[in-house]
Amino acid sequence: MNGLAPSIGAGGIYVPPPRHNKGSVVMISGSCLCGEVQYTVEGKFDHFFLCHCRHCQKDTGSAHAANLFSHGGQLTWRKGESLVTSFTLEGSRHCKSFCSRCGSALPSLQLEGELLVVPAGSVDEPLQQRPNAHLFTRSRASWDADLEQLQAFETLPG
Repeated sequence: MNGLAPSIGAGGIYVPPPRHNKGSVVMISGSCLCGEVQYTVEGKFDHFFLCHCRHCQKDTGSAHAANLFSHGGQLTWRKGESLVTSFTLEGSRHCKSFCSRCGSALPSLQLEGELLVVPAGSVDEPLQQRPNAHLFTRSRASWDADLEQLQAFETLPG
């Protein structure tokens, strides 16, 4: 694959080809909740999607998944690679990698290594990139609307 053809990523979603002249090469680090798995990624993130498909809702336990996509980013496991487990939903292209100790979502290589999918919540530093789009909004959770109007707390209310 030359990186210019469209592809299918997490949740069986269409992943457009990379945008040229947009984004810069970054080095990010990430980890799981228990800290036993750590990684770095070097490269450009072509897209940052919020996916509302039912598969992503089920595997995140939330309204949507938030994933970064790279057609050339280099993933390096710094610690705990043996704890990384992957699951592909039978009959689909939906794939998820996670820490076998704490269950946190972790990066995965898909499409025979051509596409790197990085769960945004696993990144350890603030992301400069903002999401490009919501996907599969037809499947959006019924309670996932007008959430900006809810009361907000900086910490656990007490």
